[in-house]
Amino acid sequence: MCGIAGLFSFGECDKAQQAEQGHAMEQAIAHRGPDAADIWQDLDYSLILCHRRLAIIDLSDDGRQPMHSHSGRYVVTYNGEIYNYQKLRRELETQGVHFKSQSDTEVMLAVFEVYGIEAGLKKLNGMFAICLWDRQEKILHFMRDRFGKKPLYIGWVGDQLAFSSELKSFHALPNFKPEIDRDILAQYMRYGYVQAPNCILKNIWQMAPASYLSLSIDALKAGQNLLNDMTQYWSLKEVVEKRKANLSQKNEDEIIQEFEGKLYDATAQRMISDVPFGAFLSGGIDSSSVVALMQKHSKTPIKTFSIGFKEEGYNEAEHAKAIAKHLGTDHHEFYVSAKDAMEVIPKLPDIYDEPFADSSQIPTYLISKLARDQVTVVLTGDGGDEILGGYDRHVKIPDLWSKISWIPGVLRKIIFSVLLFVPDSIYQLIKPNDLLFPSKVKRAFKLMRLKDAHEIYNALVTHWDSNIVINAKESQSDLNQKSLWPNNLSFAEEMIFGDTLSYRVHDLMVKTDRASMAVALEARAPLMDYELAEYCWSVPLNMKVRDGKGKWLLRQVLERHVPKSLYDRPKMGFSVPIGEWLREPLKAWAEALLARERLEKQGLFHTEQVTQAWNEFLHSNTKDVPKHIWTILMFQAWYERWIGKVS
Repeated sequence: MCGIAGLFSFGECDKAQQAEQGHAMEQAIAHRGPDAADIWQDLDYSLILCHRRLAIIDLSDDGRQPMHSHSGRYVVTYNGEIYNYQKLRRELETQGVHFKSQSDTEVMLAVFEVYGIEAGLKKLNGMFAICLWDRQEKILHFMRDRFGKKPLYIGWVGDQLAFSSELKSFHALPNFKPEIDRDILAQYMRYGYVQAPNCILKNIWQMAPASYLSLSIDALKAGQNLLNDMTQYWSLKEVVEKRKANLSQKNEDEIIQEFEGKLYDATAQRMISDVPFGAFLSGGIDSSSVVALMQKHSKTPIKTFSIGFKEEGYNEAEHAKAIAKHLGTDHHEFYVSAKDAMEVIPKLPDIYDEPFADSSQIPTYLISKLARDQVTVVLTGDGGDEILGGYDRHVKIPDLWSKISWIPGVLRKIIFSVLLFVPDSIYQLIKPNDLLFPSKVKRAFKLMRLKDAHEIYNALVTHWDSNIVINAKESQSDLNQKSLWPNNLSFAEEMIFGDTLSYRVHDLMVKTDRASMAVALEARAPLMDYELAEYCWSVPLNMKVRDGKGKWLLRQVLERHVPKSLYDRPKMGFSVPIGEWLREPLKAWAEALLARERLEKQGLFHTEQVTQAWNEFLHSNTKDVPKHIWTILMFQAWYERWIGKVS
């Protein structure tokens, strides 16, 4: 796990000056790799490759980067881990390839030398962002893993081509002039994150997941649109269409056994490390399953980490502690105060140097920081909900829609509009112990007034309508390009596919990567294994969603290792009571960012809509921060940090 950066200039350049620029770029991302810093310059071309190392596999100097291939044809700077590198190494050794190190980087280089770029990429199972310089063909190759677990930005700074793991490196260049792309800002405001291959700044792109970009420097032109040259080497749509056409005919016990075996293998691969490792344990189904299989694979107690809050309704630490005790892990729990959590908020624009609005970014950073005191690698439970139907919307909304979709649209809209006026106290009688039940019911009723399943899903994932941004036309994204979606999916499957395609990649992975790498902690997610995702699309939906619950298949696996009574409870999520804080200790901070004068001088948003939303929030009684409020606050904080204060 590392940070990478680099720079290409046309024609001759001052090598010493370019080295200074490269040094500034790698220093900007030093947090990603505190163990070593290296720079390589091509003597014949104005190219510099930079690397910050977090040593995980082969801690010796033989594992340092930038690294040359055996023939000297390729030079690579890369961030990530190749989980199947040992298998690939054995395969290559049978073909006469010899290795001098134990690093996965050397194996990856050999894969490209033997099989080529696209065929080589298809052999890699891991998380990676790669820049590979072909000295023979004079081609720069940029590559990203299938689910975009590792970040890679590439774009133009004047007439220089720059790339980095994070946008911080671009800001380190003296002639960088950041300019917001309003169309991408509209996309961010809708979803709370920016979807690759887009970037919030003009003339910069993110490498699209499951894609590579090959640039011949002899044909490259300054300022050209790099998006047009990205090539996809793996397609989730094709996987779904192929697998759904051949759904498994095996019985349930066989499928459960196969699934557990695949998850066990994915977990074992991610436990390969030359440094101490552990796992995040929330006490939920996903992380508990991963830890159970880790402990099954390990001869010694696995270190597990959980975080607790004293605020009622936000603490899962006791559940995690009970599961850790049952599994026999070496468990560590940390209780943090509201003050601890609030102190993270001013750091968020630096940690996430592109606007990002998932409030669970706060506890994710806190647990990463605390775990880093003892380990360098953690395994997480990220990714299970998106392949196994784990969110409430995957389960409850399709069920409700199936019952009422036959009602004509106009009549349905009237019925559910009337039901919205029923007092909360009436709905509270149905579930007196669930204080949020009335708001959940009314949220569902609002959705049932919409035209069809597609509109409902869009409403579920929308933070702000795109018209909040002045003079913007929302750009195309994974979620609004239906050509990227398979046909003949059920409502639940459409949502599962959409969440895997977008939310999982552009929210979950961004959240975990930036939070963990801010403290030089490597996070690995067995449930994000692409082969596991492919398998899950080959089994029927009722193996995922059943009896009003999601993740049925994973629940069956976990029940083999942990008593059901320890984990079978409502999904809590990973959050902190920001809503309460914004009304009291953080109110002045928020109101300064959302001040009418500031918004009008920025000229980005329709001020009245923002002001109205803020006032409505202040007069509500929700403990959680509404997602649209946090979305604009995170943008404003980012803007102040990276673009400049509005006087």
